[in-house]
Amino acid sequence: MEFKIKIGDEEIICKIENLAEQANGSCFLQIGESEVLSTAVISNYELKQDFFPLTVEYEERYYAAGKIRGPRYIKRETRPSDEAICNARLIDRAIRPLFPKELKREVQVINTVLSWDGKYDPDTLALFASSIALTISDIPWNGPLAVLRIGKIGDKFILNPTYEEREKASLDIVMSGVKREKILLNMIEARGQEAREEDVVEAFEFAKPFFEKLIEFQEEIKRKIGKEKIRIEEKKIDEDLKKEILENFGEKIKESVFGKEKKERIEAIGDLKEEIKSFVSQKFPEKIDEAMEIFERERRRVLRETIIEKEIRPDGRKLDEIREISCQVGILPRTHGSGLFCRGQTKSLSIVTLGAPGDVQLLEGMEITGKKRFLHHYNFPPYCSGEIRPIKGPGRREIGHGVLVEKALLPLIPPFEQFPYTIRVVSEILSSNGSTSMAAVSSSSLALMDAGIPIKKAAAGISIGLITNEKGNYKILTDIQGPEDQLGDMDFKVAGTKDGITAIQMDVKIDGIDEKILKEALEKAKKARLEILEKMEKVIKKPREELSPFAPRVLTLEINPNKIREVIGPGGSRINEIIEECGVSIDIEPDGKIYVTGEREEAAKKAVAWIKNITREIKVGEVFQGKVKRILNFGALVEIFPGQEGLIHISQLAPWRVKRVEDVVKVGEIVPVKVISIDELGRINLSLKAVKKFKKKNGKRS
Repeated sequence: MEFKIKIGDEEIICKIENLAEQANGSCFLQIGESEVLSTAVISNYELKQDFFPLTVEYEERYYAAGKIRGPRYIKRETRPSDEAICNARLIDRAIRPLFPKELKREVQVINTVLSWDGKYDPDTLALFASSIALTISDIPWNGPLAVLRIGKIGDKFILNPTYEEREKASLDIVMSGVKREKILLNMIEARGQEAREEDVVEAFEFAKPFFEKLIEFQEEIKRKIGKEKIRIEEKKIDEDLKKEILENFGEKIKESVFGKEKKERIEAIGDLKEEIKSFVSQKFPEKIDEAMEIFERERRRVLRETIIEKEIRPDGRKLDEIREISCQVGILPRTHGSGLFCRGQTKSLSIVTLGAPGDVQLLEGMEITGKKRFLHHYNFPPYCSGEIRPIKGPGRREIGHGVLVEKALLPLIPPFEQFPYTIRVVSEILSSNGSTSMAAVSSSSLALMDAGIPIKKAAAGISIGLITNEKGNYKILTDIQGPEDQLGDMDFKVAGTKDGITAIQMDVKIDGIDEKILKEALEKAKKARLEILEKMEKVIKKPREELSPFAPRVLTLEINPNKIREVIGPGGSRINEIIEECGVSIDIEPDGKIYVTGEREEAAKKAVAWIKNITREIKVGEVFQGKVKRILNFGALVEIFPGQEGLIHISQLAPWRVKRVEDVVKVGEIVPVKVISIDELGRINLSLKAVKKFKKKNGKRS
């Protein structure tokens, strides 16, 4: 069965076919010549755990783009790319809050990109397909949801911008929303070129009528072919058990929400849980899990009541108050740049490393083939949260946070032509208590300036939270931490400069937020961001004038592209000689630009001079002191400077007839030579007799 809808200039085609017939729900979704298969499956059994076991996958297939994977010995797809992981996280963040809280059966949503036309990013197509697959399935889910990518170019908003249009956009934003009494926003992922807060609000207003249309489209499909949903019984709380717990532990539960540093609070909560379990096991041994549910509900109720009714936060701050901030730069002795940003117990240390142009990361994926010169990596070691666990490769969280910070900083990085370095920033989270990714934005900005990288402006990030109740009341919180994050309703991360937004990531635990809350959250984020930037500027106002003495030096020169082969030499012999002799790395572009990177500037300058000598345009009449390299029957080859040789014909050795070349010059001898001609192939002809004075002695030169 096929359903179609036109959004903007593009038609979206939804095909419901009985191919993935063992999945609970599936669909093929197509826009242009890009197509995604989305499947949703639910297990038959409940798992005993205190979180909803949802997994979301985004599978890139090289065949979708007509490619065969590059490495010689590995041709099949292996681990997902960073982009695929971030796309899976984007889908997860949008669909997760719409599952019933009582659902404890495992659910898996898999999106496979089957065809890609190179015009549109399949991420939004996959999210839309996920919504359809869940909507028509029997899996309990409170969708459907609509999703759009919106770009702003100039003063105009456009739907589904192409890759090319996104590069020109001042705002590139993905939004998803649901319909209740009105359209609510439940997820944002955005990249901005210092975009205004008003642009984000206007983008939501622009999206609303299209959201309505996309949701109605899915409702129509559901009416025609949707399955009856599996019923999930709402677990009723035993009032006697609840009364017993609150009478005996009510005050302790309230205390567990407020005060204390994170580690002490976690230990206190753990002890209190054990105390409650011990108490319940004596009277209601079969209801320990229910007792834990009562415990969490009461903590959530206390938090909401005190914040909404009394405007009292767990750590005593005002609603718009940021935790104490401190900053440092240059704290590591041998790195190229370092910055430490502390906000309360959240502490991020970022380190910059500068490399040669050839140190870029080579990208090869379904969508991307190219080079990446600015990289940000985020590490979240177990000690930062007071835990003990094996240290493995980066997980989805680490990759997602790293990419978010990279997105926030990329608009500020100088162009390669201005600063021809590969730049890597690593953020080590030393202590975690809320919004470490936004702390990493600030610490990375400090480190970049400490390294002397001429970034346009400083950047900072902040996370805004939300607390709501059943009556529709709400409070917006600046700089959330601990229980506000765990028990709250929103995590709204905003990063940018004093002049605008460079990145946004929002997810919620409720159905969504309206434009009023969106506007207020953006205003609170701007106020906090400016406050943080002001404190950062007291430590370092602008990038340092000089690079670290331990950073490599990159020198640039430009040669005639026709001379590249002369620099490289036969089989790379000449360029390898320069690299080995000078201790540098050399990157040559096809247009004739050459980048020489050396640990010492003197070494780089020596290599540059060598290359200039090789590629300089020799003029007839110039005189050089050359070194005799080889003796031939008809003359001598003389190196006039490194890598550049000319021929002294035997007739040009002396002002008399020379029988043997060795009678006049010897290998290794330094002799003055004059350029007398350059033929059409660029071969240089030299003369010794034109510049050297000779006198005869016994018929030989002297």
